[in-house]
Amino acid sequence: MPVTITWHDIAFRLALSALAGGLLGLDRGEHGRAAGFRTTILVCLAAAIAMIQANLLMASNGKPSDSFVTLDLMRLPLGILTGVGFIGAGAILRRDNLVLGVTTAATLWFVTVIGLCFGGGQVGLGLAAFALGMFALSGLRRLDYSVIQERHGTLLLTTEHDEPRQEEIRATARKAGYRVNLLSVAYISETRRREMQFRLGWRGSEISETPPFLRDLMTDSRVVAAQWKIS
Repeated sequence: MPVTITWHDIAFRLALSALAGGLLGLDRGEHGRAAGFRTTILVCLAAAIAMIQANLLMASNGKPSDSFVTLDLMRLPLGILTGVGFIGAGAILRRDNLVLGVTTAATLWFVTVIGLCFGGGQVGLGLAAFALGMFALSGLRRLDYSVIQERHGTLLLTTEHDEPRQEEIRATARKAGYRVNLLSVAYISETRRREMQFRLGWRGSEISETPPFLRDLMTDSRVVAAQWKIS
């Protein structure tokens, strides 16, 4: 970082930070993600302002060389990174075995680093990071969604007392390409019905995929109700 900077330099760094943060956030906001347009602008600007503040303080004399306390300017941007770490941790949610918000947290951390680059005057590094970030978030989205992954779901069936048999249900699911494990069976004496919970596994690219065999099961008059949940 240069020891002295002008207001032109400050305005240029802040403009680049706002532009980079806004474009990255706009891509996230268009897809309904938590870290949207305004959030990423604020995070990126906060990081840039912290670095600009550290840059401005470089010209100050600070403490004398024989003083017990010394001026460590890098603690300011490091504190910004630590604070964003807490924000990112709050953006991550876990529902059963499904973890959400990791990309949101990573985006906040990434725009913080971009802001630190622009705020410190490393424009080339900041622009390169911005281009790579846009490519990772936008360019690789389709590839990420098309990757075949191991998926799991839970199926809760309410049926007549003993029909259809477990073997029939398992055969229907296996025919559609699902692995089936029975988790629990409960008999309701008042209604003479049975509740069965199955754990299903399959390989697919869509996280919200509904089992196609579920429609076949629901056409069976012996199946009263069905509940499907991705886990």
